[in-house]
Amino acid sequence: MPASTTALLSEPKLLRFTPPGYDTGEFGQRREVQAASFRFRIAEPGYEDLSDEQVRHMITTAPRARDRFLVALLACTGLRIGEALGLHRGDMHLLASSRAVGCGVEGPHVHVRRRTDNPNRALAKSRFSRNVPVTADLVALYTDYQYERDRVDQAAESEMVFVNLFRPPLGGAMSYPNTKEMFDRLARAAGHACRPHMLRHSAATRWLRDGVDRDVVQRLLGHASPLSMERYRHVDDAEARAAVEHIDSLKERP
Repeated sequence: MPASTTALLSEPKLLRFTPPGYDTGEFGQRREVQAASFRFRIAEPGYEDLSDEQVRHMITTAPRARDRFLVALLACTGLRIGEALGLHRGDMHLLASSRAVGCGVEGPHVHVRRRTDNPNRALAKSRFSRNVPVTADLVALYTDYQYERDRVDQAAESEMVFVNLFRPPLGGAMSYPNTKEMFDRLARAAGHACRPHMLRHSAATRWLRDGVDRDVVQRLLGHASPLSMERYRHVDDAEARAAVEHIDSLKERP
């Protein structure tokens, strides 16, 4: 391809705002950069929901207590997988009151914190910490996982919640590739696709369908902007029909 053709892909642009530390030159001559000439709107990919029955089937199908707890945690709280893998044991406040450890949040909950030094490089997307309530059923699954974890001596040394219990390095923080392998195995056993973000998306959609206030859902998910909520609410055919039939039932009948 001739250079004259590729040159059409970019054009000069003057930077009004520059990144921190960017040297614009003595007379600002470096403010002019090459920017893309064409920008195309990309269609949003489809998002898949998991029904409550599918989520329950995934939990019962998972052969290990750790995996059952991870699936239930994502489905219950809507955490991103990076947030879940980045949890420390000190983030798990699962008693009715956590005042003994200096936390004033009432009820069982988990703290989601952004850390850049996790050994598995797990990183929370949001820079703002938040706490997310959890259910008694999830606390019970965590108790089962702790019993399974206590049987591996090397796991006692790790402060991470999710660690390797069945493959080396034993006790090491569970990584993204290990987690993908686990979900791939679970998908084959369950007979349907199941990926971590599907659980987050399903949790958000379920909350919105159940009438939970959008501001509450936004806080639970850790979104900084309400615009990020749009991808989670999809109206299916059954909901559309139910809405029409509800209006029809309000008409005065002779």
